[in-house]
Amino acid sequence: MAFFVSSHFVLPVLVLLISINRLSSAARVLSVSDQTQGPLLFQYHNGPLLTGRISVNLIWYGKFRPSQRAIVSDFIASVSSRKLASAQPSVATWWKATEKYFNLVKQRRASPLLLSLGTQILDEKYSLGRSLSDKQIVKLASKGGQKDAINVVLTSSDVAVEGFCLNKCGTHGSALGSKSGNMMKSKNSRFAYIWVGNSETQCPGYCAWPFHQPIYGPQNPPLVAPNNDVGLDGMVINLASLLAGTATNPFGNGYFQGPKEAPLEAASACPGIYGKGCLSWLCWGAVSGLCNWC
Repeated sequence: MAFFVSSHFVLPVLVLLISINRLSSAARVLSVSDQTQGPLLFQYHNGPLLTGRISVNLIWYGKFRPSQRAIVSDFIASVSSRKLASAQPSVATWWKATEKYFNLVKQRRASPLLLSLGTQILDEKYSLGRSLSDKQIVKLASKGGQKDAINVVLTSSDVAVEGFCLNKCGTHGSALGSKSGNMMKSKNSRFAYIWVGNSETQCPGYCAWPFHQPIYGPQNPPLVAPNNDVGLDGMVINLASLLAGTATNPFGNGYFQGPKEAPLEAASACPGIYGKGCLSWLCWGAVSGLCNWC
């Protein structure tokens, strides 16, 4: 099952805007939640979480400039940094919020989650065409190493993806891995994947807010994209949210609230409840029903 980032989800991380020169964060929100509502429970459903050393492999589909690839690579490196930056808030500090989820589970003999930038695969010749289905996204994701990994498919602005700009800006999910012994522990093992699309020419007001005028809601001037690249900076926003969801709900039975078929996850499960210093439309995570990070 795949989980997606849509216009109806509250996405996290304006903190990244403040803390990184080459990176960005946050995303569009097309409605404002009622701040008077009570806290929503964020439950653990007894499934495995990602632990130990996990490589984040990047599969670039379509045309991306080296500078664009560097933006995403730098973001992954910042997430995985174990050194807290002197300037706060920072990406690494924001990401440490995930550790609270793992501490609650206390899986036996489980090592802390340590992400690192893995291999990068370039598919600049559009091997599957310029219009992709969900199944083709999974096929592309399977090109990366599948053991102890998250495979991230990034599609360029001239690639259409099923549901893109209609009801999602990206997805995460899991799929059966290769039966090859050097890839997976067993033939029934699953690997986690993420897909994010570049919305610059297709729907920047839907998937690259606040760096573009939103389609709906208050029409305030957009923020300046940190890298002067609305499409890529918007991709980082959505990638950040999907990484959080993948870490805490990689196989559909981790942390989420609501029905399994349409779950609310770590970056979207607490509308109207915000942490200290958060803007009214941003939140990150919920433990014991409380959203207290941003």
